[in-house]
Amino acid sequence: MNITKHLVIRGLVQGVWFRESMRYQADALGVTGWVRNRRDGAVEAMVQGEEDAVKAMIAWTRRGPDGARVESVDVAEGWGEHAAFERRESA
Repeated sequence: MNITKHLVIRGLVQGVWFRESMRYQADALGVTGWVRNRRDGAVEAMVQGEEDAVKAMIAWTRRGPDGARVESVDVAEGWGEHAAFERRESA
């Protein structure tokens, strides 16, 4: 059964390849959705897939790629249907 979660990741998460690294991780886990930078310095994402894969993706966002310093990850219920994982323009 698929679940969808909306994430807001805060800390030093822009300018450290967070979005591209997250896209690679999503592909490896088989999850879909999107990721984008926000003007407030956070990274926002929608993650959809099997519950275990989504939980693994959330766990990855709490660490992020080398160079990132994640301070917090807010997790809420997500929405929509997502066929692939894409990197979106900043919002």
